Amino acid sequence: MSIDIETAARVAKLARIRVEEDALPALAQEFSNILGFIEQLNEVDVEGVEPMVSVEPMRLKRRQDGVTDGGMQDKILSNAPDAREGFFAVPKVVE
Repeated sequence: MSIDIETAARVAKLARIRVEEDALPALAQEFSNILGFIEQLNEVDVEGVEPMVSVEPMRLKRRQDGVTDGGMQDKILSNAPDAREGFFAVPKVVE
């Protein structure tokens, strides 16, 4: 896939990256190279290949998923300038 200079300029603008006019052809070529590499990756047959976490076979460390803190709603809301019905009350910002 080939990226033209106008598309490269638009991508740079959307990414909020300032690119000089004379650098746009090189940027367009880089985008084309990246998309070409992605097209090569799409051609690889990965049927039956398990996803990997690492090149070394290992199992991820697991921990017990449990609440270790909490149950202090009254204490936390005591610091709020305005709390109603167990929640922080804030001014409306959208009209």
